[in-house]
Amino acid sequence: MNQSYSRPNRRRFLMGSSAGLAALMAVRQGRCLASVPMIEEREIEADLVIIGGGLGGCAAALAALRAGKSVVMTEETDWIGGQLTSQAVPPDEHPWIEQFGRNASYADLRKRTRTYYQRNYPLTAEARDARYLNPGNGRVSALCAEPRAYLSALTDVLAPFASAGRLTVLLDHVPIAAETEGDRVRSVTVRDAKSGDDRTLIAPYILDATELGDLLELARVEHVVGFEAASQTGDRSSPEQAEPMNQQALTVCFLMEYRPEEDHTIDEPADYAFWRDFVPDLTPPWSGPLLSLSYSNPQTLEPRSVPFDPTSNAFGWWTYRRVIDPGNFRPGPFDGSTGVTCVNWPQNDYLLGPLVGVSTDEARQHIERAKDLNRSLLYWLQTECPRPDGGTGWPGLRLRPDLMGTEDGMAKAPYIRESRRIAAEFTILERHVGTEARRAAEGNEVAEATFPDSVGVGSYRIDLHPSTGGDNYIDVSSLPFEIPLGALIPIRVENLLPACKNLGTTHVTNGCYRLHPVEWAIGEAAGALAAFCLDRALSPRTVRNTPARLREFQSYLTAQGVDIHWPRARPR
Repeated sequence: MNQSYSRPNRRRFLMGSSAGLAALMAVRQGRCLASVPMIEEREIEADLVIIGGGLGGCAAALAALRAGKSVVMTEETDWIGGQLTSQAVPPDEHPWIEQFGRNASYADLRKRTRTYYQRNYPLTAEARDARYLNPGNGRVSALCAEPRAYLSALTDVLAPFASAGRLTVLLDHVPIAAETEGDRVRSVTVRDAKSGDDRTLIAPYILDATELGDLLELARVEHVVGFEAASQTGDRSSPEQAEPMNQQALTVCFLMEYRPEEDHTIDEPADYAFWRDFVPDLTPPWSGPLLSLSYSNPQTLEPRSVPFDPTSNAFGWWTYRRVIDPGNFRPGPFDGSTGVTCVNWPQNDYLLGPLVGVSTDEARQHIERAKDLNRSLLYWLQTECPRPDGGTGWPGLRLRPDLMGTEDGMAKAPYIRESRRIAAEFTILERHVGTEARRAAEGNEVAEATFPDSVGVGSYRIDLHPSTGGDNYIDVSSLPFEIPLGALIPIRVENLLPACKNLGTTHVTNGCYRLHPVEWAIGEAAGALAAFCLDRALSPRTVRNTPARLREFQSYLTAQGVDIHWPRARPR
């Protein structure tokens, strides 16, 4: 039987007040909410509450807002955008991202990011005329850019809804409690990290877009942490026993510039000797000291050396995630610089402990130690890193805290590869998306991973970084895949939806469902689903399990520019 969702009594509904728009304007200027008029309401009601302002949260908000709903979105830092902004990670994407295999809204976000440079930067004629401008000419993506460029694009796309009074953004707010009634989450209490004030957020639908799936624990939603046992999932890459504390490494990214005529060598960090001699204890063994130009090849696990030369445009660590290439700009702003790169390398993956399943204090200590590792890596690059000319060290390397919006030059938030994951109506297993697992079951000819309830698409290898439990890379070929609606529906709770990498995957399949465009697609599907259900007085479970309603929802998504299936023919 369909469950009816009535609009709550809006006793103190903050109808996207000026603080919502002011917060977004503050985001655009890189300021935090504390510098704008504060919201006084202690209880805020809306159609949709989204906890977490990363890519999935922003996509969910956009989908619901375009459907005419009111939204309150919170964010732990003072920048929305998650992976692209506060975590400073240029997007990991599949090779067809410019043409297909992504939502129209994600394509628009990429276009807006390029427009930011075309409007504001002195591009060369060649760069200005480029069909697909890549500001950093980084090799990981066709769009490697500074965090503030992505931040501007996200702010611009959401700003009209804040001006219209339908979007409220609470920056620097963390969830601290959730109130439940039976199988429903009634409200979430968030705390202002600046003032200490608490606010209760109430909505018929609550979306968890936090980086670690925090609401799943607060609201006692059934969920999974870490590695499941092979007997539970059948995943070929799983261990015999479940290992909940075995979670992928986190990384605190930083931006680094090279100015060859200058010396920016920092003081030797206090724990430099520890990190210089540190060899990760992994199975199979790591290639040697973490601070080196060698690492374990993710696919073969054999030692692999990658060059580092900030004066060269050749393949290497410098160009891998470079976000500013002076060659794209006319003389002036970047004179004396060879560019800026994002350091998100094997050398600064942090393996000494997880963030989930430990106390808040211990998690904070792990993040601080990850920053210590960064400082040691920078010092090693400045003083001991082998140079092609036979010398050592690049003293012209320096941090760019101004581009990161932080005092210490580190990202505002750690790059999280693995979250708590809901126990879902449908769990995506390795046999669904892994190339070899599919071949073992079906033979040599295998096509993309399809699901009858698809609500989006993605494509990326199953890419698991070394883990806190001592695993080296688990890197497995995967097929282009779809996002099943069943993976967005908890097994019990009716009105909480996952809106990022906390959907129903396993530890293994999380490795291909965690990337930027996929997180965006998950968020957009979750926000659209909530709006669809509100308009029709349906439950998400009913939508999935009623064929006519499922087809209606899928048609609704495609009308919004969501790709839910891969083209039959794709370039190879």
